[in-house]
Amino acid sequence: MKKISVIVSLLLIPLLVFSGCSSSSKSGKEPTQLVVSTWGFDQDFFNKEIYAPFEKANHVKIVVESGNNADRLNKIRQGNSKVDIMYLSDYFAQQAIDEGLFEKIDSGKLTHLKELYPIAQAPLGKAYGPAYTISRLGIVYNTKSVKTPMTSWNDLWKPELKGKLTLPNITSTSGPMLLDIASSHSGTTFNEDRAFNNLKALNKNVVKYYNQTSEFVNMFAQGEAAAGPMMEMYFGDIKKAEPAAKFVVPSEGAYAIQNTINVVKGSKHKALAEKFINWVISKEAQEKSAKAKIDSPTNKTVKLTSKQAAGLTYGSGAITSLKKMDMEFVNKNLKSWTDRWNQEIH
Repeated sequence: MKKISVIVSLLLIPLLVFSGCSSSSKSGKEPTQLVVSTWGFDQDFFNKEIYAPFEKANHVKIVVESGNNADRLNKIRQGNSKVDIMYLSDYFAQQAIDEGLFEKIDSGKLTHLKELYPIAQAPLGKAYGPAYTISRLGIVYNTKSVKTPMTSWNDLWKPELKGKLTLPNITSTSGPMLLDIASSHSGTTFNEDRAFNNLKALNKNVVKYYNQTSEFVNMFAQGEAAAGPMMEMYFGDIKKAEPAAKFVVPSEGAYAIQNTINVVKGSKHKALAEKFINWVISKEAQEKSAKAKIDSPTNKTVKLTSKQAAGLTYGSGAITSLKKMDMEFVNKNLKSWTDRWNQEIH
């Protein structure tokens, strides 16, 4: 009997061990919470195609905090946020870097970094995050109400556009680019005085200065404005409202606007955040976003048909020809530019 009971006991041991393992795997530990700060647009797409695969592969729960660039950055400045990863345009990301709000990234962990176009690999320095998408600032105009084709930034000053033009405010993402455009209107190197003088001359054409692209879209749809500088990524909204709209890459070149992704200072999940960034810039994730017409890819291994690429800033020719502003220089001068803008322009 003793032998039998010993044998039974021995047989039960592996069953108990297996049962214990099974119970542990079922209960498991709670997934790590990763807080992502982003704009909030196309959230259903990102939840399904970008966040869910990463959550499943890494036992992570992604929590999204959404809002515009300025509001989300201010929340980080106040120090009352638990954000780990932050999506920001390069203009606002540079402000965060200057204020010490981002962690330095271990680029060696970003195995897909070398697949990006050079302009996107380290737009704000090698210690900080890459640009996961890129857009270009060009000119949008209504071909029904602006009869002469627009081909140059200099066309903004044409008398034909009097009362038809909308321009970005100085504190918007493309505001500093407008200063550069104004300076280039009568010179080759940037000159602040020349820029402001040319903007004052341009004022007679302006019906309104916009702070957000949605304002541009609404004005265009309602016929309040017929032309202005605009990011290509929003052109689809304009085209739906006004089929006669046209997007133009000016002869002098369009400006690069890059959306970056960084790790917030003090994140307790830096390694996991870097892993997430690496996923976002991978060919698989970038191809999904591009084919859904959400984001233009910065990963040069993504291949699209002409139909898939329509409306996107896509391909070596388009990306390498973009004009890139020095965001560090911009942010050093932004306060004085803004003060002068408020006194002299708007």
